[in-house]
Amino acid sequence: MKDFAFGKENFVLIAIAVLLIIIGFVLMSGGGAPDEVSFNPAIFSVRRIVVAPIVTVLGFGLVVVGILKKPKEMPDNGLAEVEVGTSNDQKKRLDKKRK
Repeated sequence: MKDFAFGKENFVLIAIAVLLIIIGFVLMSGGGAPDEVSFNPAIFSVRRIVVAPIVTVLGFGLVVVGILKKPKEMPDNGLAEVEVGTSNDQKKRLDKKRK
């Protein structure tokens, strides 16, 4: 398995954040006028002016949290034992030792 910079929890937080951002933009949509010359006051509803921006900003904040949150202890794959300049024989012995 490949080593990722983020853990599973980070990806879940970022996915939830993206969903919140999408929901916020959907809440902002609508309220258009039926034609070009009439005015529809529904564009200034509480949902579009207050609720939707709050939901969207919470989503962006959660993205930041998802990126900055330290993943839980990652399993040690033994790479820390192999130093720069280690010979192939030493690496093979370490691999056998781990198994």
